[in-house]
Amino acid sequence: MAAFERAIIERVPLVDLVVEVRDARIPLTSAFEPLRRLACSHKQMIVLNKVDLADRSLTEMWLRHFKMHNFICYGVNSHNKDSINELLRVVRARIKKLKGDDRSYTSTILLVGIPNVGKSAMVNSMHQIGRTGAEVKGKLRHATVSSQPGETKDIISYKIGSHPNIYVLDTPGVLSGEIGVDDLGSKLALSGAIDDSLVGEVDLARYFLSVLNSKEEYKRWENLKADADDAVISTSEFNQGRRRQYPSDHTQDFIVRDVRRTLFRCISSNSVNLENENTMRILIENQLTALHEPLRLPKEPCEDSYKAVASKLLNLFRTGRLGRYTFDILPGITNDPILS
Repeated sequence: MAAFERAIIERVPLVDLVVEVRDARIPLTSAFEPLRRLACSHKQMIVLNKVDLADRSLTEMWLRHFKMHNFICYGVNSHNKDSINELLRVVRARIKKLKGDDRSYTSTILLVGIPNVGKSAMVNSMHQIGRTGAEVKGKLRHATVSSQPGETKDIISYKIGSHPNIYVLDTPGVLSGEIGVDDLGSKLALSGAIDDSLVGEVDLARYFLSVLNSKEEYKRWENLKADADDAVISTSEFNQGRRRQYPSDHTQDFIVRDVRRTLFRCISSNSVNLENENTMRILIENQLTALHEPLRLPKEPCEDSYKAVASKLLNLFRTGRLGRYTFDILPGITNDPILS
């Protein structure tokens, strides 16, 4: 990562625009630290990616926060065409402001960020949509996209516009500093910036549950209808054209619904103050045990079954099946370490 960081920093003075991609779920934790050492704020832009997985109201508050600190900031879903089109419009407008009205120039945008914030997915969408709009000929290229951090190994250029020519540089994710401070490691692991094993899947699931229990999302699950027949696999129903259900597939709707209902029941039956650390810890352990049933795991919990619960729970969170969450709170009571 040190070599990647040096290569990225060396290119900053050579490009027209630096787009720092952050994860909308951790707008502060996912900051690209090397930029703090460079005087490039005049050509820097912050993009909060994965807004579809983050709390809407908190995302809006974060966007306002960055704009108040004189950052150009925009929220995006890299898999949504309309969202990328709007991002391209904002980028072109910014470059035009920096370059002037002359359309004969060639501009270069440097995309930077920590691992797994979605830079490569964003590059692919910008490359595809930008080329189509500019009627660029030639073979469409694809940046490698993976749920695992560290997949991008080099700095690669992609054309996203003509008249003027605009190129975007996809860069490897770089993570600087210590990750074992407070909840930093858990936030990075939940977002996919570091491997789950560095924190531990079960501990990571506990952290996620502590956040879920303190938010309002679970209250939306109060009116989920219980239907015992949903858990039954019926050959006759399948022959009648209904979608077959597989209890081993935890992503199926009927299992997700059972997971939500179980979590709601555990939280709502706990009438004591969840701000008490010991009370929260007991609730989380009860939830991990209770989730064995809706996830169709062995009823007698053991270490392996807890790991299985954690793995499935984290997958449901990361795919948005358990709601939208933002893990970074807005600065205010303490100083903002990124913007200071």
